[in-house]
Formats: sequence, C-alpha cells, structure tokens
Amino acid sequence: MAFWSTNYGEDATLKDPKRQFRFKVEFGGFDAGNSFLWWAKTATKPSFEIASTPHQYLNHTFHYPGTVTWQDVVIEMVDPGTPDMAASMAALLEGGGYHPPSDADDVSTMTKATAVSSLGTVTVTQTDANGSPLEQWTLWNAFISKVDYGSLAYGNDELTTISITLKYDWARLETSNTGGSVATTLKGTSFFNP
Repeated sequence: MAFWSTNYGEDATLKDPKRQFRFKVEFGGFDAGNSFLWWAKTATKPSFEIASTPHQYLNHTFHYPGTVTWQDVVIEMVDPGTPDMAASMAALLEGGGYHPPSDADDVSTMTKATAVSSLGTVTVTQTDANGSPLEQWTLWNAFISKVDYGSLAYGNDELTTISITLKYDWARLETSNTGGSVATTLKGTSFFNP
C-alpha cells in the first residue's frame, strides 16, 4: 500500500518514507574526536552516468552502453568554530601531501594514496526517525577535489559555510531492506561491491 494512503494509526510498525533531513556524513580520517560531521548541512548522494555509443545503420541509430562515470559528491558544512573547519580542511590537504615548494629542488606532489588516506573512508548514511541506517553509501578512494571557504557580507547574519567537493572511483550502497521486485530478485541489500 502507498505511504500516502496508509493509516499509520492502525499499524505502528509502518515506516515513513525516506526523508532528506535524516542523514549523517562521516570522514574516517577526520581527527576532531569523532568521524561524524554533525555540522554537515547538505550532502549530495552519489550518482552515476552511463555513456552511450551510437551506431548508425542506414536510417536507424542503435545505442550501446559505455563507461560508467560516478559524479562528484558535494558536502556543505557550517563552520562551527570548534573544530575550526578552515583549519581542518587545510590539515586534510597537507595530510594528503600538498605543501607549497620550499625551494627549486622541492618537487614533491600529492599522490592518490596520500590524498585518500588523509580523508579516510567517507560514508553518507540516510537514517530513519530512530537514527537507524536505511541506506549507506561508502565512497571508494574518495579525496577532496575542491574546497570553497564561502563568502562574507556585512548585511548577512547567516552562519558561515564551507563547501567541499569529493571525487571517488565508485560508491558501495548498503540498504536495510531489499525493496522492489528487481532487488528482491537479486536477493541483495549490498550493491556495487568490489
């Protein structure tokens, strides 16, 4: 039965549909006493795009699936001051191997291994009303590709925010139930496993 026509008063075991405001973000490499970013304001969930290659035969065009490309995840966070997110993002960048050159012989650069290990395992978890996970996305080999420290304005009393963009190879999805007929046929609650 559809959630909008269900009488929740008749069955207390019924669950709400997934809600946008019930989520948490964790960076495994974040060192602020806890990997849970309680100051995360918004987070895009992983998404992918499948390229297609056309083949034309006479006046017909046939399409074939190509490569799968996972799109960036963007997380916007309030800067709580403690921990200082500007300093934390700078520390993650330095931990990833970046530093300005000290002299002409300093040619060291970032590597994927250092950038990924600095950030640690990144998860975006959508929860139910009790805080139990409904779906969890784990980003594989995620690293920071962009940090936007926001802007300042005398006429604005909003909280200061920092936006970070993450690149990753793919994302694993784990769900609390199998869902519809396709997932039931697959008999799985974990998808995109390596």
